[in-house]
Amino acid sequence: MKPISIQLYTVRELISEIGLPAVLEQIAAIGYKGVEGGGDSAFTNEQFRKMVEDLGMVVSSTWGDIASDEGIGKLIESCQTLGTTYAAGGFWIPAFETRHAIAETAAVLNRALPTLEDAGIKFGLHNHWMEFERRDNMLVMDILVQEVPDLQLELDIYWSSNFGENRPEEMVARYAERVVLLHVKDGPQVEKQPMTAVGHGTVNVPACVLAADPAWLVVELDEFDGNMMDAVRDSYAYLTAQGLASGNR
Repeated sequence: MKPISIQLYTVRELISEIGLPAVLEQIAAIGYKGVEGGGDSAFTNEQFRKMVEDLGMVVSSTWGDIASDEGIGKLIESCQTLGTTYAAGGFWIPAFETRHAIAETAAVLNRALPTLEDAGIKFGLHNHWMEFERRDNMLVMDILVQEVPDLQLELDIYWSSNFGENRPEEMVARYAERVVLLHVKDGPQVEKQPMTAVGHGTVNVPACVLAADPAWLVVELDEFDGNMMDAVRDSYAYLTAQGLASGNR
């Protein structure tokens, strides 16, 4: 079983309401082993790490921008301060709209990855749906893999479906050797519809989890129609009860 973490973007609204320390306490009480994130305007990376570790968790991974030397340097420093060797980052729609745009995105990755690797950082490209659209009858992700041979992924199983165009479990299996982190989310696979707690939607979550060998399973829900912390709790309960993830409870 893989350890279970949560991307703090999931609980961003709750953090704005009651503060990061209180939210981290709730996440730790549920049993999560790790969190994906880092410091912000209110807390430094050092303070963030201490809060997380004092609650019996670790920073599983963090995020950063690798489009510039400055961004790469900041990401390496963040990983070192946070005590993790796993990082992720992504691009938005314009980066994949055309073959030319994809080539430019690939160039950014090819430039950044050796520096991150030399620093001991395992960087996974985080996808949305557009990497699993087609250009010239090829999956964008296949084009990226061709142009970035050393590409590793923080593969988001839900977005990989491209709203039902693909089977997520097949997408995970297709790129399994490149998956260093797995973003686990669930829902109806319908555009502009909110997600569900993991295990309560239409994604074959067990097949996705078993198709690869990531270092962490990272729960992430962008939107949820209800109390997000209930979804966070239910996602943990499902993954651990199914024997797919290990937690602290």
